[in-house]
Formats: sequence, structure tokens, C-alpha cells
Amino acid sequence: MYQWRKFEFFEEKLAGKCAIPEEVEGKIECCSSGRGKVVVGCHNGAVSLLDRGLNFNFSFHAHSSSVLFLQQLKQRNFLVTVGEDEQLSPQQSATCLKVFDLDRMQSEGSSSVSPDCIGILRIFTNQFPKAKITSFLVLEEAPPILLIAIGLDNGCIYCIKGDIARERITRFKLQVDNASDKSQSSIVGLGFRVDGQALQLFAVTPTSVNLFSLQSQPAKRQTLDEIGSVVNSVAMSDRSELIVGRPEAVYFYDVDGRGPCWAFEGEKKFLGWFRGYLLCVIADQRNGKNTFNVYDLKNRLIAHSLVVNEVSHMLCEWGNIILIMADKSALCIGEKDMESKLDMLFKKNLYTVAINIVQSQQADAAATAEVLRKYGDHLYSKQDYDEAMAQYIHTIGHLEPSYVIQKFLDAQRIYNLTNYLEKLHEKGLASKDHTTLLLNCYTKLKDVEKLNVFIKSEDGAGEHKFDVETAIRVCRAANYHEHAMYVAKKAGRHELYLKILLEDLGRYDEALEYISSLEPSQAGVTIKEYGKILIAHKPVETIEILMRLCTEDGESAKEGASNVTYLSMLPSPVDFLNIFIHHPESLMDFLEKYTNKVKDSPAQVEIHNTLLELYLSRDFDFPSISQANNGVDLNLVVREGVPVQSRPESNGKVIADGKDLTKEKDCLERHKKGLQLLKNAWPPELEHPLYDVGLAIILCEMNAFRDGLLYLYEKMKLYKEVIACYMQAHDHEGLIACCKRLGDSGKGGDPSLWADLLKYFGELGEDCSKAVKEVLTYIERDDILPPIIVLQTLSRNPCLTISVIKDYIARKLEQESKLIEEDRRAIDKYQVSAYSFNCSCKL
Repeated sequence: MYQWRKFEFFEEKLAGKCAIPEEVEGKIECCSSGRGKVVVGCHNGAVSLLDRGLNFNFSFHAHSSSVLFLQQLKQRNFLVTVGEDEQLSPQQSATCLKVFDLDRMQSEGSSSVSPDCIGILRIFTNQFPKAKITSFLVLEEAPPILLIAIGLDNGCIYCIKGDIARERITRFKLQVDNASDKSQSSIVGLGFRVDGQALQLFAVTPTSVNLFSLQSQPAKRQTLDEIGSVVNSVAMSDRSELIVGRPEAVYFYDVDGRGPCWAFEGEKKFLGWFRGYLLCVIADQRNGKNTFNVYDLKNRLIAHSLVVNEVSHMLCEWGNIILIMADKSALCIGEKDMESKLDMLFKKNLYTVAINIVQSQQADAAATAEVLRKYGDHLYSKQDYDEAMAQYIHTIGHLEPSYVIQKFLDAQRIYNLTNYLEKLHEKGLASKDHTTLLLNCYTKLKDVEKLNVFIKSEDGAGEHKFDVETAIRVCRAANYHEHAMYVAKKAGRHELYLKILLEDLGRYDEALEYISSLEPSQAGVTIKEYGKILIAHKPVETIEILMRLCTEDGESAKEGASNVTYLSMLPSPVDFLNIFIHHPESLMDFLEKYTNKVKDSPAQVEIHNTLLELYLSRDFDFPSISQANNGVDLNLVVREGVPVQSRPESNGKVIADGKDLTKEKDCLERHKKGLQLLKNAWPPELEHPLYDVGLAIILCEMNAFRDGLLYLYEKMKLYKEVIACYMQAHDHEGLIACCKRLGDSGKGGDPSLWADLLKYFGELGEDCSKAVKEVLTYIERDDILPPIIVLQTLSRNPCLTISVIKDYIARKLEQESKLIEEDRRAIDKYQVSAYSFNCSCKL
């Protein structure tokens, strides 16, 4: 033990002020401490109580003669004493045990008080013969039960158990040694050990160490050692171990026998235990000096060493060690704070000792981490990078990782940095930047094996000790695509998995297969995200997946649910329009297949609108009007029955220049489909069509699709707009045929159309005599316009001659002449009748 380091982890408190007060008179026989006070028993029977700093509080006479033993209880403010009182009879011993309640004080005269004595008990009786008391110990069980062990010089232990205040007690005797020599059989030390329900009692004699099991009746004795000790060389540790001091060493005992042995030479005059430290007053026979040592057994160091005078008692109270000397002087020794101890060690570069101390004294984790950091810095400065990193790793969770990372960013120390980052991830304390850095370390080291372990050996599905997106991003950047895909798939990040397949690897078939394996809701999300790429490379297969998503009725269809209700639960084709933005042909194919299979889709209006735009678009562009009309009410296209036309500059030209016959043929085919859709989606039984009429009119106008306009205007009974289309196209035959069909009042038509037609020819500015003659026929037949209006209207066309209306005028004049003649005859008739009536009146 001479090789143990010595430190001054303790210091004297109250230097020069710590001493037994003068009020304590006589020789001190016994001492005890607890509940913030020190209790001193003297040979004159007085007991004195001292407050913090050994300041005198009060004293009282507990016994008429000397106080032999006393113990301050911890759970209750009771004081138990053993002393000599007056002998009432020769048969009764003067030695008795008393219990004082220190919370209940009684006045003794004008200037003194004493605690209430709640129990007095004679120790020796006929069954328990008198002997010299050599040791005394009280165990507090469940209040108010006490278990008192009294060791005697004859090798016996008298035990008293119960409520002494109410005199409800039981007595029993334990026999340790029957040796005839009392000096070898005296009970010099006692110690209780409580382990759950098990209650045990250590008993030490000069020649043995014994253990009694008190839970069994009678108590069982076990001899732990054949060598004992002397008075004051026995103590108990905080782990309920018995400590026995002998000249050659200090021994520890538990229920199984002798345990550790520490070879401290010298006579052990006093032993004690304080906060994990072994306290020992050792007498050096060579120089006659006494040394007080504080041993840190766990760290194998002497925490304090001091040469002292003759010690009579040793106590622990107020967080200090109190040594009472034979001359009534005292020493109060307290432990220095942790910071002071560590500073002392740091100055000597004793970092390992500092680490052991903070760990053994259960310092908080932050303090331990700070010691480890300093040790790591010390090793780093000595270029011992491996050992320095070992210390830094222990600081994880308390030391900012960037502090360590900055030290090891050099490429030559990348292995140390990798080790640190791995530990960060293992403890779940890594950030996205840490994940990025670790993966970069793996890729720079080309350590595929470690990369596999880091990424693939996770504890549970979906549980990752790193940021998933960061790991995927770094693996992609380093061309470790398979690792990135593994992480994405395991984490359920389908969009990232597909991003790698499509953008990095171009494995379109595999991507489609993966999408097909997903749940419908997840498949729909991924199709929206990456459908543009799939449509560009695998349009047919992508459309097949979309059809399954939008029309499949397998397990999701619920029994008894209507088809409309079920369809409303499926994705709508409208949700996927954006993925066809550069591929209108595929969009048209998809929507046609969908409409052929689903006849009553909730989104059929939007679908028809989109198809119309695809069919009617001359350049076959992606639909824009039907998808970008946010905030625009297309119903305003028709206001009060008059469409707001936006005629294109083509002025009705259908064929551009004939350069691209294939394109023109395709356009004509689509126009046929568009017209068919206009008709099929507005069946006779429906008041409104299954598409947006305003949008349809705009599309027909923009793309000069006259057939569609004619159908829509006629369906909406906008007959004037119908003939306006013919007029715009200069289709005179169609115009007249239309008026014949729509201008017949007998069939519900509008005869005023002929007037509009006549006005058109009157303003035409070209020879249209044949058409005018035919129009005049119907105007004359239904008497739609007066001849003067007809003449005025046709007079505006300089290309028309009088011969056009000669016959019409002749017929009209003849009709007028006939009417005039009829009117004249009627006048003459009425005149004759009037004359005859007047004559008759005169008579």
C-alpha cells in the first residue's frame, strides 16, 4: 500500500474553532451522532448535546453514575443510553437501559431542562446474569420496535426486542464463545445486516468473526473466521459489509465469509466508513505517532493523511468527519468539492485518476464527460489519436459532436472520425450532417462492407439510426445506388426508391413492376410524382397501371354499395392529367379507354372537356383551356342566348396548305371523334350535356370546327348563330337549306331567319341573284317583310339588277291592285247601304 498515491481531497473545517465545549465536564466515555447533532456521554452520568460546529446546546443527567454507551436514533429523535444508576437492592444490578424522547423536554429547576425518559429497563436479570458490557448496538425496525444487542465480556449477546416505552419486549440470548479466558471471548464489535426480510447480526471477538441469522428461532450461528479483532477496530460499510481491523490488514466480511483484504500495516485503533471511504486511525509503533488516513479503496489512493494526537472517539456528522481527542480537542475534516479535487488532478495530468473518482462518486454525467474531454484533449496534444478518440466517444451525449469532429477532419485520421460517427449513430444522437459525413467517410474509404453493415443491419423494420433522406442523397451522389434503394425501400419511401430507378438507373420496367406491387393509394401518389418519365418511355404499360387504379373493383368494392359510390372512392383520371403534359396522344388513349369502360364516372364532365380539347385541337397540344380555367366562368361564353365568339383568323378555313397530309388526316379523324362526342354526351333525354357547353363553343370557335358549332347552336336553339356560321363560310346553299329547316314556323322554326338572310345578301356586294330569288319566294310565301323593306334591303347590293325582283314586284303590285279593287267595291257597297238607310229614316 506504500505505492498508493496520496492526495489532499479532504481539508480541516472550522480550523481553531472545533473543540469540545467547556460545558462538557468530566471524561468522555461514549459518543454518538445523528439528526444534526453530536451526543456525548461522560463518566459522571451527564449527557451533552452539541449542535453544528460542536456548539453546546444543553446537557442533562441520564444516569446517576457513568454513561457507558449511547446511540442517537436516526428515524426518531430518540436517544438510547446504557449506564450505571443507584442500586435499589443487592439482587438487582445498577446497570440499566433508558430511552429518551428528545422532542419532549421537561424543566428541571429554573435554568435546566431534560428530555422525557419514556422507558427504563434493567439489563441483567436472573435469566440474564450480570457481566461486563463490551459493545452496544441498536437497530431501528418498524416504529416503535427496537432491536438492541448488548455484547458482554463472557461471549454472550443479550438481545432486547420490542416497544420499550410500553414494556412490550422479548429477551433472548446469543452465545458466541464459551472460552474460559474472558479476554478472548469478549464481544468487541457488533453489526446488523438487513437484506430484505433477512435480519443478521455480525459479532466479533478477539478470536473469531461470527454471523447470527435472527429470522430463525433459535438463531443460527455461523463462524466466518477464526481470527477476530480488538475494540474500536470494527465498523460497517454502506454495503452492509463488516470491516475488521487487525495489525497486518483490514478485512471485509459478508454472509459468505471473508472478502477483500487490504494490507494496511499498523495497529488499527479506530475504523469507520464515510461516503465510500475507509477511515482508519493507525498507531505507528516505531515512532509512537497516530496517523489518520482516508482510503479510496476503489481507486486505490489515499484521499487524506494526517498525523493526529491520541484519538478517543471518531464520528461522522454534518458531512464531516469528527475526531475527538483524549484532551477534548477535536478535528472536523470535510471533503473538498469535486471541482477542487479535479483541478488538483488536472495540474498533475492524472486524468485516469480523475475519471475513476467522478465515476466512483457517481458524479453527474456532464461532470464525467468534462473530465473525459480534458483527458481526450491531453491525449490529442500528445498525438495519441486512437486513445484520445476512445475518451471522446465516452462523452457522446454531453459534448458537442462538432468539437470532436473538427479535430479529426484530416484525411489521415478518417478512421478515428468514422469510429466516432458510428458511435453517434448507435446512440441515436446523429444529425443529418453527421450521417452525411459518415457515409462520405465510407465512400472515401471504399469500405463497402461497413457501408452494408451501417445501412442494412438495423434492429427492426422501419427503424433507422440515421436520417433516411440524407443517407439516400449521399449514396446516390457516390453512385451507391443499390444501397440508396435498399434504404428507401426499407423506410417505405417509395417516391425516393422510384426516383433512383428512373432518374439514375433508367430501369423503367422494374419501376413499373414496383409500382404495381404497392397499395393503390401509394401507387397513385408515385404515379403522380413520376408519371411524366414513365409516360415518356413506357406509355402503354403506364396506362395499364392507371386503368387498374381508376377502374379496378377487386377487394375494394363493398357488397351492396352502388357503382357510383364505389367509383367515387377510386382515383379519378383527372388527377393524373399533368403526367401527360408532353404526350397528348397517350392522354387521349388513356381517356378513351377509361370512357369506354366506365360510363358513369363522377368526373365524366371533366373527362369529356379534356377529350374535346384533344379532339378539336388542330396542333394536338396538351389541353390547356379545360385545365387552366381557374376563376373563369365558361358559362359566360353564352350570355342571354348570344355566344361571345372569338373567331380565328382562318375565317373558317379547314385545310391550311396541304403540306402535311398525314397531320391533316389525323386532324379530320379527331374532329369526327369530337363531333361524335358532342352528340353522344348530349342525349335527347338530358337537358344539359355531360360537358361544359361554353368550353365546347370556345374550342370549336378557336379551331374553326364549324360542324361542332352548328350542332351546339342548333341544340341550344340559337338559330341566328347557326346561320351566322354559314354566312361566315359563304355557304349559300347550306345557308338556304338551314333556313328551310329552321325557319319554318309550322315546324316550330323562326321565320325571321329569312329576313336575316335577305339582309345578308343585300350587304354581300356580289351577284347572288339565284339565292335572292329563292329567299324572296319564302319571304313572299310567309309574308315576312313588306315589299318596301325588301327593296330597301336589296338596293344596298350594287351587283343585283332589277330583274331579280321584277317578278316579285309584279306579283306584289298585282296583289296590291286586287286588294285596292276589293276595297273600292266594298266602299261602294257600304255607300249604297248607307243611302238606303237614310232615306228610310226620312220617310
